[in-house]
Amino acid sequence: MPALPASNSASNARTGDISIGDLAAATGVSRDGLRFYEARGLIRARRRSNGYRAYPPETVELVQYVRTAQQLGFTLAEIGEGMAQVWQQPDIDAAVTALLREKLAAIDVRIASLQATRDALAARVGMPCPLAPA
Repeated sequence: MPALPASNSASNARTGDISIGDLAAATGVSRDGLRFYEARGLIRARRRSNGYRAYPPETVELVQYVRTAQQLGFTLAEIGEGMAQVWQQPDIDAAVTALLREKLAAIDVRIASLQATRDALAARVGMPCPLAPA
């Protein structure tokens, strides 16, 4: 996990919370992206007395999990729903593994459908009238 950049805020030192700028630097997600995640309910921040967002340090890891899930093909809606389910399970790792298996099965169905479409297209290539009803 990347180290957080040093911050000059005395408030950060007292609470352990990190600013949106520090969170952005630590995760590679823009400030706008983090605000979007927050609006979608994927991460939470408290507000400091000056109105600025303050994130608990574990948010760095949570954002990294969200990014990994996106890279694996999960939508933000799926991630939000999955996180809500996962946190309620006694064995979080097993719950995440079950979600990954479900996603893998869905991808296998999509691949099979795309292969059937490809086969149908390939069969029509070179026909005198490729769009004529079969």
